[in-house]
Amino acid sequence: MCKGLRNPVRQLLVTLLLVGVTMAVWAAWLGWDQQRDVHADGSTTGPYEAWQVIGLGLSVLVLVCWAASSGHAVAAALATTAGLTVAAYHDWSDDSSGLFAVGVGLVVIGSLVATSIIAILIAALKRKPGVGRTGY
Repeated sequence: MCKGLRNPVRQLLVTLLLVGVTMAVWAAWLGWDQQRDVHADGSTTGPYEAWQVIGLGLSVLVLVCWAASSGHAVAAALATTAGLTVAAYHDWSDDSSGLFAVGVGLVVIGSLVATSIIAILIAALKRKPGVGRTGY
């Protein structure tokens, strides 16, 4: 009976770990930068720079690849999407225009599609006979 409970508990722990680490990765890459850059012509950009968003994307890619290759493809897609969604909501919810909801919605859709595709590909490669095995 303990063996049957071990797998759901492990799935839950991996899922919670992925949500937490994804939110921490957001905070590390994007959470500290809240200032818009004002240019000489009066236009504004930001608050994020391209390198910050790329760093976030690569960090999430590593998390998804790790989880999917460890046999947690569903958690890889859903938990990282949940972590990014919660972090985006928390970071952007002080916007008085209400447009932050559109941005959060786009984060949900984009991250779910991207992480699902990556998790499916990694899981499929992992299941293929001979891939990643030396035969020893």
